[in-house]
Order: sequence, then structure tokens, then C-alpha cells
Amino acid sequence: MAEAKVHAQAQEAVTLGFKPYILNADEEYMNPAQEEHFRGLLLSWKQSLMEEVDRTVHHMQDDATNFPDPNDRATQESEFSLELRTRDRERKLIKKIDEAIDRINEHDYGYCEACGVEIGIRRLEARPTATLCIDCKTLDEIREKQRG
Repeated sequence: MAEAKVHAQAQEAVTLGFKPYILNADEEYMNPAQEEHFRGLLLSWKQSLMEEVDRTVHHMQDDATNFPDPNDRATQESEFSLELRTRDRERKLIKKIDEAIDRINEHDYGYCEACGVEIGIRRLEARPTATLCIDCKTLDEIREKQRG
């Protein structure tokens, strides 16, 4: 399950216009070039989300109409509610992006918060805000399922 999420998010990263990082055989993990690669990826992603927030605000201001028909009014309110929920999720994602950028600045980015091992370049490209390696994330998901 976690692997499917990683693949879907990798596609999103490519959509943002970033090419996968080319690893050299003797390259040290999370060197300055890799940190810069991920900083650019995160900043681009954040900018894209912020532009979407601006579009939503303008859309809601421009399209807000007081429909006399209750059904039309309910449809508009439902659409606005859905957009606001989506923007709230994106707001939380922007916070995670900012936290990831802070970890890059502190040179802690790319290491699992649970066990300390390298998360891996490809996983980070798929999910730049990842804080757990794939093994710890899988265990976390199993525990979550068990708790219900």
C-alpha cells in the first residue's frame, strides 16, 4: 500500500517539472547538491499550492451569488465547502513543506525520525515531506490499522 502511494506521489513530483536526481556511485547522502535539489522541489510545490489557494479565494469572491432558488444556493455552498476542505488539506501540507525546508536548513532532512536511517532519495522525491523510512512507515500503518 505504501509503495502505491510512493509511485503516485512520484508522478506528482514529475508533474511539478522536476527531474529525478542523478546519483553518482561515490556520492555522500544528503550532500549540498541533494539538499538544494529537494529545497527547489519543496519550494516549487509550495508555490504551486499557494497559487491554488489564491485562485480559490478569487473564485469564491467572484462567483459568490445569492441564488433565489434554494437548490442552486445549496449546490454552490456544497461546492464552496468542498473547495475549502481541499484548501485546508493543502494548508496542512504547506506546513509540512515548511517543516521539511527547516530540516534541510538544519541538515536533518532525509533521515528517519524513528530509527535514524536514510529515507532514500527516490522515496523523498516521491514524498518530499516524508519523515519516516519505508520500513517505519509500513509499521506505523500496520499499528494504525490495528487500532482501528
